Amino acid sequence: MSVVNEQNIKLFSEKCAKIFEQVQRDVVGQKGVVEGTIIGMIAGGNVLLEGVPGVGKTRLVRSLGRVFSLPFSRIQFTPDLMPADVTGTNIIVKDEKTGNSKFEFQKGPIFSNIILADEINRATPKTQSALLEAMQEHTVTVMGVSRKLEEPFFVLATQNPIEQDGTYPLPEAQMDRFMFKLIVTYPSLQELKDIVNMTQKTMAEVAEAACNGTELLEMRKVANAIPVADEVMSYAMNLSVATHPDSEGPSQAAIKYIRFGTSPRAGQALISAAKVKALLNGRYNVSYGDINELAFPVFRHRIKLNFEAIADRITADDVIHMILKEKGIDYKANQTLEKAALAREGKVKAFDTGYGNPDDQGKKAKKKGLFGKKNKEDAEETTEFNADSDNQNA
Repeated sequence: MSVVNEQNIKLFSEKCAKIFEQVQRDVVGQKGVVEGTIIGMIAGGNVLLEGVPGVGKTRLVRSLGRVFSLPFSRIQFTPDLMPADVTGTNIIVKDEKTGNSKFEFQKGPIFSNIILADEINRATPKTQSALLEAMQEHTVTVMGVSRKLEEPFFVLATQNPIEQDGTYPLPEAQMDRFMFKLIVTYPSLQELKDIVNMTQKTMAEVAEAACNGTELLEMRKVANAIPVADEVMSYAMNLSVATHPDSEGPSQAAIKYIRFGTSPRAGQALISAAKVKALLNGRYNVSYGDINELAFPVFRHRIKLNFEAIADRITADDVIHMILKEKGIDYKANQTLEKAALAREGKVKAFDTGYGNPDDQGKKAKKKGLFGKKNKEDAEETTEFNADSDNQNA
C-alpha cells in the first residue's frame, strides 16, 4: 500500500469510514473534533483536546483505543505526580537463583501505544517534561539508558480551560509537540438529548475494533506518498511565515497582534495533515482548502499573542482568520469569526454577532446629562406628560 493508486485510495477511504462509524457509536456529535483527532493519529501526531468538563474528551480517547485495537494507558495528571510515575524507574529485586539484589527497570504507563494524558495542565513543569522526549523522538531515557517506544505511538492530552487554580500552563516546547489543538464545544440541544438517551442504556464504550496498528502504519505510508503541488507547498509555508511579525512576508495581523509566530513544526504538521485530509475526501492531491481548514488547529497553540491582542480581546483564532483573509487563497471565512471581526470594526452591532442582547435591537438609547440628570429633551417630554395628566384629571 506504499504506492498511491486508485485501489489504495479506495481502501483508505473504506477503512476511515469504518473507523468513523465505530467512533460515532460512543461519541455523539463533535464531528470536527473526531475527524481532527483521527487525522492526527493517521498522520502520526499528538493531539491536545481542550474543553469544559463533561463534553466527552476522555470518552473519545478511550473509544479510539478500542477502535484502533491498540494498548491504551491513562495517566491522571496531578500536582504531586512525579516524572518516574510516567516513565518508570529502576527498582531493586532479588535474583531467585543467586539470592543477590539487582536493579530492574519497571516500565511506566508511557510504554503503551495510545497515551491519555488527562488534565495535563495540572502537573508541574517538571513532570510535563517527562513527555517531551517521548512525544518527539518516541524514546524514553531513564538512568542513561534509552528505550524505544512501540509504534504507532500517540499522546492524546486533555485540559480544562476554565479551572485555573492548581494548574500550570504548558511550556511552549511541549505545546509545539502537539500537531493539533482541538476545541471541544458544548453539545447542541438535540445532541444533548442523544447523549442522555445513549448513556441510559450503558455508560461503557461499545465501539468495536475497525483497524489495527499494522493497518494504521500502512495508511500513514499511503498518506505520506500523496504528492503536493509546489504552489500549494509554497502557500502553506507562506501562511506559516506570515505569523512572524519580523519575517520576510509578515501579515498585518502578525505585526499588530503576534509576539512570536509558529515554529517549523507547524509547516510539517500542516502538510502531513493535509495529505490525510485529501485522502479522506477521496482526492489524490492536497488543495488550498485543506490548508485553510487545517491552519486553525495547527496554528492556534503555536502563536504567542502580544499585550495589544489581549487588550483588544483578540483570540488566536481571530488572528488566524485575519491572516487567511489577507494572505489566503480560496478562503471561506467562518461565519462566527467573520461576524466577530465585523463587530470589532463597528460594521455590525453587537447583537448581530450573538454577543449582545437581541431585545435591544431598534431601541434608541437615551442620553442622560451629568450625574445621571435628565437632558433637555427628556425634561420636555416629562413636562408634556404631566400637563396631559392634569387636563385629564380636571
